[in-house]
Amino acid sequence: MSYIGIQERRSGNVSILDVDAQVRIGLRFGASAVPLSKAVQGLLDEGQDQILLNFQRVRSIDSRGLAEIVSAASATKQKGGRFKLVLLNKRVQELMSKAGVLTSFEVFDVEWRAIKSFTAGLIALEGYRERRRGDGEFEAKHES
Repeated sequence: MSYIGIQERRSGNVSILDVDAQVRIGLRFGASAVPLSKAVQGLLDEGQDQILLNFQRVRSIDSRGLAEIVSAASATKQKGGRFKLVLLNKRVQELMSKAGVLTSFEVFDVEWRAIKSFTAGLIALEGYRERRRGDGEFEAKHES
């Protein structure tokens, strides 16, 4: 079994998982290895349902890693959370596109915009309508 090394950090209510260059199936916390889906489930159990997966150091991804990411995203959505991706390189984007899963994710080129997008979603719940612009930013308009 192969593993990904991930470190968790937080920005407000957003849990950011920084993935290393060996993305495959699991997650390393110290000496133990945990599948990504279990790590995400742990976050969800703690009430952390805003998850951003950072691919900055990832050159490529295999089918098992892709399946693990899709599974983690699905679990997050089932709990009412949001799961987004940031900083995918061209190769990873192409692989995800060929697999037919890229359109299932909100993908951002800049981390702060991805983090901000979680807040933009909350604005929409408070009487605002949002729409995504071509640059990945959100525009919010109050509905009267």
